[in-house]
Amino acid sequence: MLFQIDFKSGKPVYLQLVDQVRYAAAAGGLRPGESLPSIRPLAEALRVNRNTVAKAYAELESQGVIETVAGKGCFLKENHTPFTKQVRHKLLLTEIDRAVVTAHHLQVDHQSFLDLVHERMQFFDRKAAEAKDSA
Repeated sequence: MLFQIDFKSGKPVYLQLVDQVRYAAAAGGLRPGESLPSIRPLAEALRVNRNTVAKAYAELESQGVIETVAGKGCFLKENHTPFTKQVRHKLLLTEIDRAVVTAHHLQVDHQSFLDLVHERMQFFDRKAAEAKDSA
């Protein structure tokens, strides 16, 4: 698995890693039960502190995305979330609000935005189906 860090983005490195793991899971690039890179080699490859990778993994574990098995490493969990429906709804609303504000600043009209959301949902559905078929 290849991660890329943009040190100029202004977004904390650990959150970039969190987002990339979540994206890989949603797109089928990571399958449930698949192991993530070990902390030390990943930190060295990305040229970041090991604590940064550990913080990303801890965040992913708290979100229910991965699980840590002592002595074995970190693995992508089955697609089950520890969050209640209300909490999931609130988290999703926050992300949607960010996307809507960005679309507004980029002068993307309402229908184009909705079309793009629909297109991306189909993209992830296809990627997940491809990953399932290749398993």
